[in-house]
Amino acid sequence: MKTIAVIGGGITGVTTAYALAKRGFSVTIFERHRYAAMETSFANGGQLSASNAEVWNHTSTIFKGLKWMLKKDAPLLVNPKPSWHKLSWFLEFMAAMPHYKRNTIETAKMSIAARDHLFAWAAQEGIDFDLKQQGILHIYRDKAGFDHAGKVSQLLAQGGLARQAVTPQEMQAIEPTLAGHYYGGYYTASDSTGDIHKFTTGLAAAAERLGVRCLYDQEVTALKAHNQQVLVTVNEATGPSTSVFDGLVVCAGTASRQFAAMLGDRVNVYPVKGYSITVNLNDAKSQAAAPNVSLLDDETKLVSSRLGLDRFRVAGTAEFNGFNRDIRADRIKPLVDWVAECFPGVRTENVVPWAGLRPMLPNMMPKVGRGHAPGVFYNTGHGHLGWTLSALTADMVADLLAQSAKVPSSLPLMTKVAV
Repeated sequence: MKTIAVIGGGITGVTTAYALAKRGFSVTIFERHRYAAMETSFANGGQLSASNAEVWNHTSTIFKGLKWMLKKDAPLLVNPKPSWHKLSWFLEFMAAMPHYKRNTIETAKMSIAARDHLFAWAAQEGIDFDLKQQGILHIYRDKAGFDHAGKVSQLLAQGGLARQAVTPQEMQAIEPTLAGHYYGGYYTASDSTGDIHKFTTGLAAAAERLGVRCLYDQEVTALKAHNQQVLVTVNEATGPSTSVFDGLVVCAGTASRQFAAMLGDRVNVYPVKGYSITVNLNDAKSQAAAPNVSLLDDETKLVSSRLGLDRFRVAGTAEFNGFNRDIRADRIKPLVDWVAECFPGVRTENVVPWAGLRPMLPNMMPKVGRGHAPGVFYNTGHGHLGWTLSALTADMVADLLAQSAKVPSSLPLMTKVAV
């Protein structure tokens, strides 16, 4: 197995292609957009957050979803219109609830391990992505939220993550620009932030320097495993065109479900929409009033990241509404209002809204491994931790392909992680 096709040019596809190229494979990326990182990897919350490793398979999530179902600006919004895909996903989501603790601990372990890979790649390739290593502060407005965070912290500690409880006074010292009244917080000094789009496009350029072919504007219409090989068909101006590879990795985000079905596999990814705003800090007063430490507001389910001197990203919410990519004003307004409430000195007259679809599996764990057919592999379904986990899962799947192909490598094999 020497020639590998990677389906998808977002963060997981690009990191996978890079990891494979480092192991000597001949790699081709197929991406339907004109450039890398134009969907979910375009404008996320910017956090590299092991502290956000808690999976959502908890009874509180169900109750909140029911309570918020008819509230348009709710942090979690479920369109009540039924579909088999949505129903099957939620049934599997509830079936995974007994594994909440185990999966949270495992996700924390993976998130910590992924840091070294990502930072090493960025340093080796000279990628500037507005990295800020000043930790992440979780903020809580009431005792119930703070107490739940304490229980989560115990699970994260079992995964190897240290984070500390902080008082409102200590929160103010960590991030002096934060306004408002809070019960307390948790601070994870080892977490960081950056611009996922800049990182992904920078790594895509590095991958091309290693020989990876990045084929953009390529709408993949069919995948087929046949005679120990994999066929990739795309539409071109002259008609369908099929290329043959020794292996294939599906890294197609929310499209992974349909591609998996073509290959005889079931990968029940659901598109969970999230929103973000990028606040352009065009004046010195706004730049001084915007935070430098990344935040996660547990009550509103919003995160924030400072991207360089003149940009401030706020992102969050979860919307179960199928493949709807519309940017709704009633879903953007709470993000703008949050900035005005927590950082009143920041001007919000120049705000860029965005919406993207997170590829989520019901157990909130990524699908990393082999498919049913020979030569077929998956690295997809990372949900809200796509960037955080990407470098690790890329190395994991690249190691699997190297083992299958018996490719000698000076790189150490990854520890096996159950996902």
